[in-house]
Amino acid sequence: MQHAYYRRVARGASTNSEKLTGKGDLMQMKILSIAAALLLVAACATESTDDGKTAGGGQKSSSAAVSSGSTVSAPAPGSAEEFVTVGDRIYFDFDKSEIRSSDASTLNDQAAWLKRYQNVTIVIEGHCDERGTREYNLALGERRANAVKEYLVSRGISANRIDTISYGKERPAVLGSNESAWQQNRRGVSVIQGGTS
Repeated sequence: MQHAYYRRVARGASTNSEKLTGKGDLMQMKILSIAAALLLVAACATESTDDGKTAGGGQKSSSAAVSSGSTVSAPAPGSAEEFVTVGDRIYFDFDKSEIRSSDASTLNDQAAWLKRYQNVTIVIEGHCDERGTREYNLALGERRANAVKEYLVSRGISANRIDTISYGKERPAVLGSNESAWQQNRRGVSVIQGGTS
């Protein structure tokens, strides 16, 4: 009986030593994988060291400025990016669809921009916070989108250039169940639909 016992112990010991060797190999693979990932990230993050100096006292080329990422340009006139800088959203009070006086200037700026670019069409999205039923918030979002549309139409923008859609509480801008998140989710967003340059 002892003989079989010693054979099992010996077999277990060799198995344990094999396991240890396997763990060592696994650790080496993990270290090599981490090192490779770090090298890959470092290679991708390398920036140009161009400091604006050129040989012969010439000027820096524009392609070098673009590749280094150091040049920031203004959005193209009439583009969706420019529209966002004008102000693409307003906010609403809880359970309300009336335009707040503090947001009227944003809508006036939108109207002025839309008058400048007559070929642009927009979609106004009505959004709500998470409180209330889905059906109620879809209806409230529709009232909010229509309030924005009516305001822009009253400022001389053709109703044919404006579509509306309600997302209710389905597309929150901010996740959270607190007053800060709710305030940011009760919004009307004007999105360029077509006609930009």
